[in-house]
Amino acid sequence: MKKVRVGIIGCGGIATGKHLPSLTKLDNVEVVAFQDISLERAQLAADKFGKAGAAVYESYQELIANSDIDVVHVCTPNDSHAEISIAAMEAGKHVMCEKPMAKTAADARRMVEVAKRTGQKLTIGYNNRFRADSQHLKKVVENGDLGEIYFAKAHAVRRRGVPTWGVFLDEEKQGGGPLIDIGTHALDLTLWLMNNYEPKVVLGVAFHKLSRKENAANSWGPWDPAKFKVEDSAFAMIVMKNGATIMVEASWALNTLDTKEAKTTLCGTEGGADMVDGLRINGEKHSRLYVEQLQFEAKGADFYEGKKESMQDKEIRLWIDSIVNDTQPIVTPEQSLVVSELLEAIYESNRTGQAVYFD
Repeated sequence: MKKVRVGIIGCGGIATGKHLPSLTKLDNVEVVAFQDISLERAQLAADKFGKAGAAVYESYQELIANSDIDVVHVCTPNDSHAEISIAAMEAGKHVMCEKPMAKTAADARRMVEVAKRTGQKLTIGYNNRFRADSQHLKKVVENGDLGEIYFAKAHAVRRRGVPTWGVFLDEEKQGGGPLIDIGTHALDLTLWLMNNYEPKVVLGVAFHKLSRKENAANSWGPWDPAKFKVEDSAFAMIVMKNGATIMVEASWALNTLDTKEAKTTLCGTEGGADMVDGLRINGEKHSRLYVEQLQFEAKGADFYEGKKESMQDKEIRLWIDSIVNDTQPIVTPEQSLVVSELLEAIYESNRTGQAVYFD
């Protein structure tokens, strides 16, 4: 069996914590190349996860020039997603790029255009679609149990969970804070479950409130207010062309106990669903209201060949399957582009104080 040969660009936490452990579990994959601006970090990743004799590079251009590579995984800061993904596709590689798709909607559009022109597969790392509760809810929606979904909430709220390492607080590198970092997961999940990708108008606000506090309590230690250049929370209302409305809430630091991350609430004409405590489905039968409570393991538990499969493992397995079988990835670039356009519209609405209308 010919193995799919993968190269990793960016060997930080998202690569070593998510992509590489899942890739190395697959019998039909071998990771043959590693690149990072820190050659030492790339070598450490190669030693732990790579095929014997795996190549190590300091520049991504060298890696994508390697003709032995079929697939590239882009695990770098947001501002380089488009540049690297486009170069890799132009070089004949299929690409999995970490979320968000790009720092700007214009860059995301370029990525879609290049994928179409080159015929290379492109997907974005929205792994929360692959959780057991998400997968089950998708089946519920597709079965019509909720009817027409006309109101939803995309939840990405932490009380105190500011990532104080790397470039998370750098607006130039990331393009924003919790909205583009974790809000993007909740928004992708909500749009995918609704199967609605036609926005009409967006009204958004973003705050720099708790980010100004000195020595603040935080899961990962206090942040430096002088370096906190992105919002600490953001909120939005999105109205779709069919009138369906989505409320978005995203925060790293907010004085609330109502915390939910990468979760959604759906309200339809026949029933509703939320991810407050496990998965709850509500509706009406025989003139009586009902609530169905479904519990899933915290990390997601599907069974594949008799083994528990995490959402990350399932995401990577199905991505590789799409390459081997020449099928469309589950997370398509066109869907991810709409997420990026909405994120940008929320930021623009906050800057201008005006609603942002889509054509």
